[in-house]
Amino acid sequence: QLRLVESGGGLVQPGGSLRLSCTASGFASNRYGVAWFRQAPGKEREAVACITSGGSRAIYGGSVQAHVAISSDPAEDTVYLQMSDLKPEETGIYYCAAVSRPYCSADDYDYETWGQGTQVTVSS
Repeated sequence: QLRLVESGGGLVQPGGSLRLSCTASGFASNRYGVAWFRQAPGKEREAVACITSGGSRAIYGGSVQAHVAISSDPAEDTVYLQMSDLKPEETGIYYCAAVSRPYCSADDYDYETWGQGTQVTVSS
């Protein structure tokens, strides 16, 4: 059974950087799509970025495109979300989610498996 575990969240000052990790175990296939979502307090969950096993990438949300990067290390079964120049409005719980085909989507209902989330707080 596929399991996702996020790590790397924490408290960071405005303008700071963080790298989040999503480590998978129990993959039945080497074909997948993995996305990061953010849920801010009192708001709906929204997609941040996605990557497929074929290396395709998508960054969602015009205001974050300039300072977000997604990458993967297949040898470690880990997907990373690098965020820089963080703003207070980017505070929230960050989740990674996976689908068992090389597909990216900004819609959370397209994903089959979710991690438990990691808290990111951007505050001075």
